[in-house]
Amino acid sequence: MDDEDELEVDEPLEREAVRHGSVEDEEHLAIDDFDFGDEHIGPDDEHADEFLEDHAPVAVDEEIDPELEEEIRREIAEIAELEREMGLRGPVEARPRRGDGEPDTGRGGRFTRGRGLVKPPIQEVFRRGDEVLVQVIKESIGTKGPTLSTYISIPGRYLVLMPGLNRVGVSRKIADETQRRKLREIMTELNPPKGLGFIVRTAGLERTKRELARDLAYLLRLWKVILRRIKKAKTPAPIYQESDMITRTIRDIFTSEIDTIWIDEPAAFERAQEFLKVVMPRFVNRLKLYDEKVPLFHKYGIEDEIAKIQRRTVPLPEGGSIVIDQTEALVAIDVNSGNFRVENDAEKTAYEMNLRAAKEIARQLRLRDLGGVIVNDFIDMRDERHRRGVEKALRDAIKRDRARTKVLRMSAFGLIEMTRQRIRPSLKRSVYEDCSNCTGAGVVKTVESMSIDVMRLLALASHRDDIRRVSVGVSQAVATYLNNRKRREITRIETEANMTIQIRTEPDAAAEHLQLECYDGNNSEIRLFPPPAPTHRGRH
Repeated sequence: MDDEDELEVDEPLEREAVRHGSVEDEEHLAIDDFDFGDEHIGPDDEHADEFLEDHAPVAVDEEIDPELEEEIRREIAEIAELEREMGLRGPVEARPRRGDGEPDTGRGGRFTRGRGLVKPPIQEVFRRGDEVLVQVIKESIGTKGPTLSTYISIPGRYLVLMPGLNRVGVSRKIADETQRRKLREIMTELNPPKGLGFIVRTAGLERTKRELARDLAYLLRLWKVILRRIKKAKTPAPIYQESDMITRTIRDIFTSEIDTIWIDEPAAFERAQEFLKVVMPRFVNRLKLYDEKVPLFHKYGIEDEIAKIQRRTVPLPEGGSIVIDQTEALVAIDVNSGNFRVENDAEKTAYEMNLRAAKEIARQLRLRDLGGVIVNDFIDMRDERHRRGVEKALRDAIKRDRARTKVLRMSAFGLIEMTRQRIRPSLKRSVYEDCSNCTGAGVVKTVESMSIDVMRLLALASHRDDIRRVSVGVSQAVATYLNNRKRREITRIETEANMTIQIRTEPDAAAEHLQLECYDGNNSEIRLFPPPAPTHRGRH
């Protein structure tokens, strides 16, 4: 089993699981977002709908190999032994469904009339010194810290392992009831261990029993490695980290419709090859090592596409464009018709332009990984049918998005407000940093405006009797403007206030740089403005 442990170390889990000594915040995953047999509860969970479906026609009743069946039984036995040694094995209760009775929830929660299970304050759930396994489900963004959850979810190729769930479910994206029933029967026949829940993902649609069993064995090996690490680790300690990008891409995106996967780095190629041998061995021959002199991204034009993602204005193929502005609180997207025309009809032109823009907006949201509140400003349309048509086009285009989205109806001003799940910082925030000159504003004061600010400060200093010399440090452009355009006014202030004014050029200074130093007759520095009052903090 040592070889298996080494393999799993090279193939980490989705998201980072960390074992902490204490907990300050928690946000549960919505496990009711899956169908567990006889009820329809809500939208699909992020882990269950993040995969493209593979519609290759296969027989779902294919039997598994005896060796694979024996491996699953062995993994289940070893997991059960580990859980007993760690004190985790005991009576397992399934999470109550909606409409069930009101059991005693202890520290886990309480039921109220008409509201179902209410989450208790976290201080009632955990005590100081408790050890808990948590998962980072959302990275820190700006000043907001990461979001943690005790609902651990470990995605495989076709299944999601959810420890402690003790139920088998099917993704809500799989709508066909016959397929859902068949998948539940297959999972029941595979006899997953007690205390571990499994969700069949959309990629598991029309998969064979052998393929699902292979993925089950893979997830069981992963969980066994995690349990061993938990047993050895001293809190707080990292337990598992997500896979590298290439492994995640193959696991999440690859389908039988893809003919070739090119990788231009030998070490990454070997890791991907090992992963395919474990999860999808029949597709290993589709993995190719790229060893030509021309860089891979340049050969297929990917570098140009990456450069286009960073642009503020996105041109549309038949004319017109969309303009994307990202702020701290929201994302604003404006649709411009440009030279796009349809039969000299303003209403029809606006409608056709908005339809094309709706598809591109959904694509740009995915490419740039924009999240939060998004306001789309479409071209005004008078026909109500056209308004509803644009709404439908945007919703249809967003169906491919893996992140959770919610789209509202178009307002009277042609605005469609929507929200998109934000898991990590956007592509722009990851690639760029705020400009040191404008501090992220995108604009700076003009040379004339900065010169006016300097003259105001000099006028203020001239009213102080104790100031005899003033030194002003500014950028080269501002210094040149002051010396050429404001020299007469500066000379007048020097004469009337009996002081000396020196304009100093600061090399490589930002456009808005301004440093003013005042001195008395003894050449001692004097504050032009009084120091800020101290802030008094009360006891907490």
